[in-house]
Amino acid sequence: MDEIDIIKKENEELKNKLAETEKQLEKYTNNERHKKYYEKNKEKIKENGSNYIKKLKEENPDKLKEYRRTYYLKKKELK
Repeated sequence: MDEIDIIKKENEELKNKLAETEKQLEKYTNNERHKKYYEKNKEKIKENGSNYIKKLKEENPDKLKEYRRTYYLKKKELK
């Protein structure tokens, strides 16, 4: 009986800790603020992405090939 009580107490502590962690994580996950930011800065984000791809083409074309390959495989997997 004593071991069961210890395990139950430990389980409750872990549940509480998990709940606290989830509560802290909420502010970093996608919420309304993130959506508003992306709606307001859509063009800027697209421009930064295209600049990154251009830079990657010049500096490291092998990495770009790898990205495209993984995209292709994921897309193929979903079909």
